[in-house]
Amino acid sequence: MHTLVTTDNELDRVVASALQADRYAIDTEFHRERTYYPQVALVQMAWDDELVLIDPLELDLKPLAALLESDAVCVVHAGVQDLEVLELSCGSIPRRLLDTQIAAGFLGVSTGSLASLLDRFLGISLPKGDRLTDWLRRPLTDDQLRYAASDVEHLLQLTDVLESQLAEEGRTEWAAEEYELLKDRPRNRRVPEEAITRIKEARSLKGQAYQVATALGAWREERAASRNVPVRQVLSDLGIVAIAQLAPHSTDQLRGLRGVESRHLRDGADAEIVDVVEQGRAAKATARQARRSPELPRHLRPVVTLVTTWIAQLARDHRLDPALLATRADVESLLKGEPDCRLNRGWRQDLVGKPIAQLVGGDAAVAFDGDGNLVLEARSHRSLL
Repeated sequence: MHTLVTTDNELDRVVASALQADRYAIDTEFHRERTYYPQVALVQMAWDDELVLIDPLELDLKPLAALLESDAVCVVHAGVQDLEVLELSCGSIPRRLLDTQIAAGFLGVSTGSLASLLDRFLGISLPKGDRLTDWLRRPLTDDQLRYAASDVEHLLQLTDVLESQLAEEGRTEWAAEEYELLKDRPRNRRVPEEAITRIKEARSLKGQAYQVATALGAWREERAASRNVPVRQVLSDLGIVAIAQLAPHSTDQLRGLRGVESRHLRDGADAEIVDVVEQGRAAKATARQARRSPELPRHLRPVVTLVTTWIAQLARDHRLDPALLATRADVESLLKGEPDCRLNRGWRQDLVGKPIAQLVGGDAAVAFDGDGNLVLEARSHRSLL
């Protein structure tokens, strides 16, 4: 049974009570279709025998910061976006964190949904809900409230099972490392200068056109953030590419371009775009190369496919989510020698990073074990041909 919290006094009681617990579960419902930043619509919490639904449209969530910054462990499921929402609405993220999706990944479950984990580990079926429900609508229906409550109702019970199995596998510390990495991920503001990398249509641009598109992408990102609107409302991807190709010198030249609508040119945006185009023209021609990571050496390109295949086998052998162990991008990052590659740190370095270094260095080889499985073993240095 849940309690709906709609007043500041009730929230103060919730925080005071939860501060007495060793851990608490939390989840959020939010929308970001019409805003740049996520707009929180509901916060669900469970601890001990209590389960509350907090209505942020009725009260200020900042008092939750005291709980987030306490010694209590905050349990989330797939909490990347929840952390973003909490930081925006409370000014803080949990000091101590546990993510059940990450924990399950160390038990061989690939990106498991909460429903699948509850069914697999506890035999509990979650109520079905409308994925596209409007959480900002008031009043919330009984079905909405019941569905929201189910997201945290069994989360602590699930945590007990996952932590027990992690301990049996000797992977508690591995998971703890990953929880910390989750906390360290960038949140709430994308780097404006990197916006161009998310525009598919801009990948073929070269020279000045690419420089102008880069400047426009950064401008769009900053304008959207300052106005808290989706980037597409500022200017479409197609509009950025069209402007970059033409590189107009006047506002009149903007009108009629594909992807550029009259609404994109209001409130002085047209003049700003022309100024940004000029800045893009004046940018150094080497800007693109400076932002891109180094190219993978040609002689190492075949290694990527070989190693990712071996990693998939390794993940099966160790009952790990392959994406959690290492992605193709991780492998390429390691082979490029990028200093911040996660395969150079912690448990991944021992399990994957060092063996790959031995392979590339010629001291190890990938082979079949006779049963169709791949193994990495010491190289004999004896050629068969």
